[in-house]
Amino acid sequence: MLERIIDCSGSPTYLRTEYKQLVLERKGEQTVCTPLVEATVVILANPQITCTHSVLTSLMECGGVIVVCDKQSLPVGMMLPIHAHTTQSERFSTQASVTVPTRKRLWKQIIQAKVKAQASLLKRIRSDDFGIGALVAQVRSGDTANIEAQASRRYWPALFDDPNFRRRRELPDQNRFLNYGYAVLRAIIARAICGVGLHPSLGVHHHNRYNPFCLADDLMEPYRPIVDEAVVDIVNTYGADASLDKAAKQMLLEVMLDRYHCEGEARTLFDHATRTASSLVKVFMGEAKKLYLADGWTHVE
Repeated sequence: MLERIIDCSGSPTYLRTEYKQLVLERKGEQTVCTPLVEATVVILANPQITCTHSVLTSLMECGGVIVVCDKQSLPVGMMLPIHAHTTQSERFSTQASVTVPTRKRLWKQIIQAKVKAQASLLKRIRSDDFGIGALVAQVRSGDTANIEAQASRRYWPALFDDPNFRRRRELPDQNRFLNYGYAVLRAIIARAICGVGLHPSLGVHHHNRYNPFCLADDLMEPYRPIVDEAVVDIVNTYGADASLDKAAKQMLLEVMLDRYHCEGEARTLFDHATRTASSLVKVFMGEAKKLYLADGWTHVE
């Protein structure tokens, strides 16, 4: 089965369903139809979008995710399926009772994988990891020394070859592209979490009471460099002050649909996310000690 990310942002669009298809109608344009089971993420990013109740329910029944954007085309909300697994309530209970040592051990593995991925990306595009790779071995249980932040201070200026760059969501520069890409990545991870019967708000490390996607924010950390590399390409092509337009979005969405090689297999990001979420269930159930995090993945050209 194909996974499709459908971005409705270019023009006013009417969404409806017909014969198990998601139908997109735009005035003066050819009608586009996509099988509902392939509409993995649907992004609503135009103020003149209309969709039927059947669109919402059908997408949820097929395990799809709906992302809603504001006037700047930046994601502000998400709708997830809640009946994706037959033993969901049992797994919720197990998830909520996971011990603190287990959570800390998992967070250590997540941060190690994230820092390693950041070092690998810098080595590939800058021919130098700026000492970030050496920090991996320094990550302890729960990342008590905050190696994640230490790596971040080196990573961002090196990534964009700009000593003044900082990762701040509100800034009108590369951060806009990062915000959009991370929101779509978050949706993919959240979908995988719901698909295995876990709750996206019960995090391993993140625990903000106002954040309904804490676990998604945890598990997406090692996969963020996928978005980062795409943003570097956008900046190199169009500049840091370019608009978050159709071309930029397309570059960000394409990397979400590409395949990534790990452990002798080439899999989509959706596959890797599902394997990560499934491995987390095994850890929570006491059947495994470690997460699957596509450690050492490379982009399949």
